[in-house]
Amino acid sequence: MSGMSGHETSGHGPDPAPHRPDAAAPAPPPAYAPQQQPQAHQQPVPAYAPEPAPAYAAQPSPAYAHQQPHQHQPAQPGHAPYGTPPPPPPPARPPRRWLRPALRWGAAVLLLAGAALGPAYAVTGAERGDLPGLATEGDGRWDYPELELPALPAGKPPPFAPANAGQIHHADLRDLLLPAPAGAEDDARLKTEDGWLAPADFTSVYVEEERAELRQALTDDAVRHIAATGWTMPDDTRVRIYLLQFNTGSLAAHFYDQQLAGGISTARDLTGAPEVSVEEEWSDENQLPAVEMYVYDEAKPRGKEHVRQAYVIAGDTVGLITVEAPEQAPLVPFQQTLVLQQQLLG
Repeated sequence: MSGMSGHETSGHGPDPAPHRPDAAAPAPPPAYAPQQQPQAHQQPVPAYAPEPAPAYAAQPSPAYAHQQPHQHQPAQPGHAPYGTPPPPPPPARPPRRWLRPALRWGAAVLLLAGAALGPAYAVTGAERGDLPGLATEGDGRWDYPELELPALPAGKPPPFAPANAGQIHHADLRDLLLPAPAGAEDDARLKTEDGWLAPADFTSVYVEEERAELRQALTDDAVRHIAATGWTMPDDTRVRIYLLQFNTGSLAAHFYDQQLAGGISTARDLTGAPEVSVEEEWSDENQLPAVEMYVYDEAKPRGKEHVRQAYVIAGDTVGLITVEAPEQAPLVPFQQTLVLQQQLLG
């Protein structure tokens, strides 16, 4: 039966597919079989079809919209003939929106680094006397010790705290006096056994005709304490500091307004400084918000001594600070002394 079937098959050709459901499927064409040639009206598609055009590719001009891709166009000079596959498009350039911010930040970092390295080099390479904030030579500043506020009694607020309506300094007034700088010699005339100064000793700094009235005013306004200190520097500059404490801030302000205030001048003349004027070199930026300061300079012509003076009103305390020296009282240490003393009071 098998041989007859083969003979019949060779004589009549292969059976149709409907009659041979169990027949094997025809074998695929060989790998080297030539590809079917495109029709004449079709443009050949290269095997390496180009990738889609990038989003920013230029759109075709409307003037050439009527041309069909199968039409043969004459080759133009400098162009590839028709049918040549177009070259692959260049890779899409990534967005560069990050570049400008990166450049700005980079420039800022370099600028900050230069600004930081410059002062760092100047500080590390300079001598202590060359630094503006640390200079102790050249500008005339004195070498004061490090300041420290005295401890308050238990439960007592600072003078300008909201709970302290009278603006009272509860710390010992003697501890609020500015300590003498390095190289100073203490003024023995201001040293007493208990550290408190008598009203008559305070009024002695004023001219003779002012003293009696001032002593009576101190009694009337019930001054509580008078603390004082003073010293002489090697260049014969002399400093005196007096602190007068009253019962409240209102009484301290009343005493100053009635006895000492004078606007562009002072109401009381110090011995050796009969005429004064407002110190133009003093700036209000140097004083604390809660403290009032009135700074004066001796007017010209002067005698052998030059006197600078200032009044400080800080809560319940009125302070008088004087700096005097032969020919010229130094301005920088005078201002330095004012700033430090008000910090202790404020």
